[in-house]
This record gives sequence, C-alpha cells and structure tokens, in this order.
Amino acid sequence: MDFIELAKARYSVRKFKNEPISDEHMARILEAANVAPTGCNYQPQRIYVVKSEEAISKLNKASKCVFGAKTALIFTYNKDEDWKNRLEEGVHSGVQDVSIVATHVMLEAWECGVGSCWVNFFSPTELHKIMGLPENEEVVLIMPIGYPADDAAPLETMHSVYKDLSETVREI
Repeated sequence: MDFIELAKARYSVRKFKNEPISDEHMARILEAANVAPTGCNYQPQRIYVVKSEEAISKLNKASKCVFGAKTALIFTYNKDEDWKNRLEEGVHSGVQDVSIVATHVMLEAWECGVGSCWVNFFSPTELHKIMGLPENEEVVLIMPIGYPADDAAPLETMHSVYKDLSETVREI
C-alpha cells in the first residue's frame, strides 16, 4: 500500500478482537517507534507496553477509552532528556517527539493489520499514580492497540471529513 492509501485507510479503532498481537507484529511496531525522528535525535520517548490483566485493569481505572484492548501503549518522555531550545526558555521537544513516535507506531501498526486509537482522555497525574510511572517522565498519550474486531468501523465524522486544503494551508 502506498503512504497516502495507508494514511487514508487507517482509522481510530474502538473495538478489538480478543487475541494478542503477534510477536512479529509487535516487533515491527516497536521498530517503527525506534527509528522515528526526534529533536537532535535525543530519543526522550518511553513506551510502556501494557498487556497483563492487572496492568490493563489499572489502565481502565485511569481512562474509559481503552476500548477492551488487550494491549495498550503509554507514551511518555523523559523531561531530563528532551531537546531544549536555547533561544527561548520553556520551549522543548518532548511532546513533539512523542507525537512523531506515536504516529510512526499507528501507521506501522495499520500496515500490520493492527488497529490503534490515540487517547488523551485521562488525567496524566492520576495515570502517573495508578501506573507508578517515574516522576521525571511526562505522559503524552495512551494508545490501545490490537486487531480490529470484525465489526469495527471508523466514526465517519472523525475519519473521512476533511477541510479543503485552502482552509488549512497558507503561503507566505
């Protein structure tokens, strides 16, 4: 599949099969994360693979948007390792780095037949506590992943409705 076809086909999966992701597919997904570009290649991202029943149960307490997935990824970045802009205080690359990494994960997952959903509907403070994450890490997102259920389908208003490029692109 070419990239545009892949990007158009991928959607946020909110219903998963009750089967684990194969080791081969998980390896490919994590390799895609590993080769994603980050600010100055500092690679501050951390990815927690959540798949034990106990850990998934904890995650379900932090967010109602795990959608029955048997595996989820928690994306964080190490605040001590992300690139800092010397030209302006407080400008750093952690959230951007994790966003690039997570996008690589979503697209490679789809290429493998694995669905995903980018979730921000949770309290990062609560997630830190519940999952026992390190204090120097900032949580950016949760991503439930798995093989889409046979009746999984995209929400049309969130998948195939796009603004015209003239509304989002400007030349200067």
